[in-house]
Amino acid sequence: MRVALITDGIWPYVIGGMQKHSFYLAKYLAKQHINVDLLHYNNSELNINDLDCFTEEEKKYIRSIVLQFPKPLRFPGHYIYASYKYSELAYNSIKADLHKYDFIYTKGFSGWKLINTKHRGEIECCKIGVKFHGYEMFQTAPDLKSKVQQYLLRPSVKKLTLQADTVFSYGGKITEIIKSLGVDSSKIIEIPSGVEKELVSESIAAHPGSKIKFVFLGRYERRKGIVELNEVLKKLISEQASFICEFIGPIPDSEKIIHPDIIYYGEIRDAQKIRYILQQSDVLLCPSWSEGFPNVILEGMASGLAIIATDVGAVSAMVSCANGWLIEPGRPDLLEEAIKKAINSYKELSSKKEHSLKIINSTFNWNNIINQLLSVIK
Repeated sequence: MRVALITDGIWPYVIGGMQKHSFYLAKYLAKQHINVDLLHYNNSELNINDLDCFTEEEKKYIRSIVLQFPKPLRFPGHYIYASYKYSELAYNSIKADLHKYDFIYTKGFSGWKLINTKHRGEIECCKIGVKFHGYEMFQTAPDLKSKVQQYLLRPSVKKLTLQADTVFSYGGKITEIIKSLGVDSSKIIEIPSGVEKELVSESIAAHPGSKIKFVFLGRYERRKGIVELNEVLKKLISEQASFICEFIGPIPDSEKIIHPDIIYYGEIRDAQKIRYILQQSDVLLCPSWSEGFPNVILEGMASGLAIIATDVGAVSAMVSCANGWLIEPGRPDLLEEAIKKAINSYKELSSKKEHSLKIINSTFNWNNIINQLLSVIK
């Protein structure tokens, strides 16, 4: 079997939830001895030609096609334009081999040109699936700028979603968004994301008597809720609450809180370093205004953390009162309340941390997920 996986980058060459998901798709398809034509690009200083993120055995089944993402120009909608140009590069790279594929999996706008061309009847090929992570452009926006950006993206996303043969969803509220765009239920395939079994901690970190550690993992975007999180942290500091909060990711200096118990690690691309920090923590914070199926939550659960997250996208498929606190987006008061509960009830917190590990082991395992995908393709 041969699959084309057209992506907007894979981890660690491009940082993001979509990119981490694409990496695991390629990795676990290769583990199943599926031939994968991987289309991606580099946004790092790493040598993408080495593909060191895969084992030598996995590389035997991965044909890496490295593209150059067009440089963004300065005009409204420049990202959409650049994304279409990138999809043209992807299309031109594989159009001569379209007859060889059993399935084509496209991420975001990366399959735009291909899907359009097939929809117009200009080419014949296997079925094409599209995945727009969490359809964040149809979720709640935190401010006017974000709302404008969403409206610019919506028409193209809706068009591609309707034109594709198959639409992938993580489930939850994402499926409802896809249906609202006019997609028939028979075209929607719900498959979650997951973590590697080997990366799941055997037990939770226990440090009674010490400060509860919170951790935020991600890049700075307005929709990630860092503004609301900072508001809560400053208030808790003023009240002399006892806790530590660590940030992993590129946070601008203007958004940093100067305090000995607020720690910023910056961007980390080494998975082992990230895992170590997570395993020394207690609670993962994900106060986003919009999300898909955040890999950071899965990584936090796999490290034995309780989760404080907003009920957006498919987050409710991972987080409940059993393993954390699920709150409304854009509500600093509810975020503060959840953080205080985590600080003040160690017994309840330990129970939630234990439950995170149970959910990961029983539900979100990449071996099972890739088998679900292969059954869909077949």
